[in-house]
Amino acid sequence: MTWEVLSIIGTIAFAISGAIVAMEEEYDILGIYILGIVTAFGGGAIRNLLIGVPVTALWEQGVLFQIALFAMTTVFLFPHSLLKHWHKWGNFTDAIGLSAFAIQGALYAVNMGHPTSAVVVAAVLTGSGGGIVRDLLAGRKPLVLRAEIYAFWAIIAGLLIGFEVVKQPIELYILFIGIVVLRVFSYTYNWKLPNRSLQTLSKEQSL
Repeated sequence: MTWEVLSIIGTIAFAISGAIVAMEEEYDILGIYILGIVTAFGGGAIRNLLIGVPVTALWEQGVLFQIALFAMTTVFLFPHSLLKHWHKWGNFTDAIGLSAFAIQGALYAVNMGHPTSAVVVAAVLTGSGGGIVRDLLAGRKPLVLRAEIYAFWAIIAGLLIGFEVVKQPIELYILFIGIVVLRVFSYTYNWKLPNRSLQTLSKEQSL
């Protein structure tokens, strides 16, 4: 049940996130559906390739495809008065999708008997893979590659599940909420991981 609930939550959240990005980029309705589908199912497809699950397993998720289409259609029909809130809701739905799919991906790898390292990779790819493809198709720098903390939260989820610190359904739901909250805090308060800029170094040397 936990698996199915997280799949539904993640699919809805990322489908909406992809649709919002497509509308921000002024794509037509076909572009909105394509970007939403890619965002919702891209991470799972990449994960399946790397942990040995046939990619064709994706086509067995007919109900999830229907849920994604319904979610995108709903967003497309939102009144124009909500346009100003789309960016904020896009970040929030992306945070929900990241959390739900990171946990779902980690559980998938655990159920297949993979080691903790593979569990972490599955969490990161499932949680952020769809978003990476979405941003690339939209001509944006992927969130996961920015200094702003993003994939780090998926790594935390993968480690906690891989080492069996979190395994009961109630614990998984608490972890889901925790990851969402931390992701929201990270973009609200601009939390960043350490980084070094070669451009800054080059400017200092030129001076």
